[in-house]
Amino acid sequence: MPRTGSRSSYRQFNDDDYYDDESNGQSQDSFDEAEEVLVPVESNGNVTREDNMTINSPPMRVSKTCVKNVFTVLLIFIYLLLTAVAIFLAYQTISDFLNKLSQPVMSVNYKEVDSFSPPGIALFPDNAELLSCKHHYHHYIPPLVDPGMPHERDCEFTEVTYFGPFSAQKKKRAVVVRGPSDVKNKELIFMQFSQNETHEDFSAISYMLFAKFSDLIESANKSDFMRDCERNYSMWTFSGGFRTWVKMSLVKTSGRNNEAIEFRQESGVVKFNDKRQESEQTVQLFFVVFEWRDPYMQEIRLIVTANPWSSVGILCAVFMALFKAANFAKLTIMWIIKMRKRHLKRKTQELNPIS
Repeated sequence: MPRTGSRSSYRQFNDDDYYDDESNGQSQDSFDEAEEVLVPVESNGNVTREDNMTINSPPMRVSKTCVKNVFTVLLIFIYLLLTAVAIFLAYQTISDFLNKLSQPVMSVNYKEVDSFSPPGIALFPDNAELLSCKHHYHHYIPPLVDPGMPHERDCEFTEVTYFGPFSAQKKKRAVVVRGPSDVKNKELIFMQFSQNETHEDFSAISYMLFAKFSDLIESANKSDFMRDCERNYSMWTFSGGFRTWVKMSLVKTSGRNNEAIEFRQESGVVKFNDKRQESEQTVQLFFVVFEWRDPYMQEIRLIVTANPWSSVGILCAVFMALFKAANFAKLTIMWIIKMRKRHLKRKTQELNPIS
């Protein structure tokens, strides 16, 4: 009879397990996560002490789940950190692109030429008179003969009268000379002016340089042309009693929408040793030389270094990383919720009394 009771009690325990599994709808995954514990039963139907301690002790599966949860939280934190870095990188890329777009870089290039277009040299002598104007080559200027007296002129020039752009009531007279062009043979123009005794404190003649002498000749209204040149170009001066040697250089600047030509110059001044009689020295003499400094034309270009394709590529990579991070975070949260449900379900099964 004791055997019969023991067999019936063991069958009853197995039947309870069967119905419990069937009611909970346990799938293949639950079999992988939960381990079946067979409890030996004594002949009198009681559970032994050692087996009771085995049942009450927490299974190793719980510790693995905790480690996995901690690892998942750490991984989420790393992905959040990477997401923050990706957002900062996207912001920095857009800021750098806008900064480079608004601040182009200046590129300087030197182009060697054999000759320049003859520039226009506009001189404003006021009461002074042009005595001579000659072309010379290779830095050679012959000695002066009868300084202060008119000499032969072999240069092309024209006179223009106009009202200045800044003072409409003041009428100006400009002597515009065709400048040197043969830079290879070091062509220069030597000019001499004379001015009678003046009541001004300082004696000087102003001059201005513009790009092409032919532009003035071909213009329909020379007065308007000179007025625009005076508005856009700089003015320089040379003093009386000295020989001023002006060395010109041409700078061409190419912007986004237009081009500009600017003259830069270096000047050297040498005192004139006046050997005339004292009665003739009351007439002030002016000497000026114009030539090209070197056969190089400086070209300045404004270059935008911002590359839209590289910026677009970086932004695409950043947004792809953000999408992957968001997708991973979504799957991780779903996995945590699923593991939580399984844990609660398993805990509920352990707390149910064995009938």
